[in-house]
Order: sequence, then structure tokens, then C-alpha cells
Amino acid sequence: MNSINTHKAINERFSGKVINMTEGSSKVILHTNIDMVADEHGLIHGGFIFSAADYAAMVAVNDANVVLGASECRFVAPVIKGESVIFEADVISQKGKKRVVEVEAFVESKKVFQGLFTAFVLDKHILKK
Repeated sequence: MNSINTHKAINERFSGKVINMTEGSSKVILHTNIDMVADEHGLIHGGFIFSAADYAAMVAVNDANVVLGASECRFVAPVIKGESVIFEADVISQKGKKRVVEVEAFVESKKVFQGLFTAFVLDKHILKK
């Protein structure tokens, strides 16, 4: 596995943990927990699913200065407290500073999320002047 060059301060508890990565792809696992629950049925709030998908996309690009520019996503099935979600991200196009990353997420073999993330690799950190 390559070294992670981006999002080094991410909280793995809420955004997942990288379990595999190669150039242009990553795999992240999110173990859902009580702090992510949205209701009395144990439904996981979609923001946590999106966060892990975004993290997987950024790691697939794996540049210290990558930022998210846009996303188009679908929440295909609910995730329930205690389930582990695997996110698979692949860079599907690259032109100049722009990267398009496809992300799919699964609980076991059930797809729960799919999305396209448009990222940009900047010359310097977005907050540096």
C-alpha cells in the first residue's frame, strides 16, 4: 500500500479508514456506530456515508493539495448502525488539475451508495495565500 498524502488529520471514526490503495484507487472501510445514528431505528445519517465516500475519492487522487469541487451522488440503500461499509474509489479521468473519481459503497454485497466526485489538484494548499 502506498503512503497517504492527503487528509492526514481525518477522523477515521467518522470518515473511515483506508484499507487499500494503489495509484488512482482506494478502498476505505467505515464501521458505523451509535454517534452516526439519525433515528430510533438505527438509520445512519447520510452525511457520514458522504464523508467516507469523499475521503475515499480524495485518497484515490492522493495529493496533498486536492480539494473537492463537485459531487453527484445517490444513496441507493439505507445503512444501519453496526454495519461496516466498504467504499471503492477509482479515478476515471484526469485532465490538467481536474480529476473525476467514481465511488461505490457496499455493505457486504449490497450497494448502498454511488457517486462521481470532481476534484482539483491545486498548486498549493487552498488556505495558503
